[in-house]
Amino acid sequence: MTILKRIVLVTVMMVLGIGAASADFRFGVKAGMNVNKLHFSKDFKNAAGETLDPANSTGWTAGVTADFTVPIIGIGMDASVMYTRMNNAAKDKIGNQTIDYGKNFIQLPIHLKYKLSLPVVGRIIAPYLFTGPDFSFKLDKKIVDAVKTKSCQVGWDLGIGVELLRHLQVGASYTWDINKIAKWTPIGSDLKPIKIRNNYWTITAAYMF
Repeated sequence: MTILKRIVLVTVMMVLGIGAASADFRFGVKAGMNVNKLHFSKDFKNAAGETLDPANSTGWTAGVTADFTVPIIGIGMDASVMYTRMNNAAKDKIGNQTIDYGKNFIQLPIHLKYKLSLPVVGRIIAPYLFTGPDFSFKLDKKIVDAVKTKSCQVGWDLGIGVELLRHLQVGASYTWDINKIAKWTPIGSDLKPIKIRNNYWTITAAYMF
């Protein structure tokens, strides 16, 4: 185990240990929308040989969440279990048509969170930052034989939010794809597979009980 991994592990254990003793632990419900766009390692062509250009698409997400924050220092963690629909679209550069399709996931984001403590208004409004891994488990079967999508897609979230009246949390994050969600190999071709990444924005609102 590298020194960096040990430091991260010790830090997480310390936070969890402190949290078990004195953290503010809460459950809640969360919902929101995502805007994603596929990224191809090179030109992506459909079965007819037409070049496709990826476009922004909008999906949605909903589920449950839990978090804890260590008093005074403002450090904590959150984790969610979300049912997520991600839609994808690609525009045909020649025929000027749009191909739309989408997939469903069980999404598990796990974040390290830092909540800023503001004097006087801290119980009314509290900004926070968060970052951490995001695991998405695909629920759909294969749609196109030439496209091999991964069952578990891993990303990294970086986001900002605000908590209002100690109950309502509104946040926005950007997710970078880590493990390349899919590979596409043209049928009957000796070309190398085209690697596909999925980076996306997510905006959510959560009510904490």
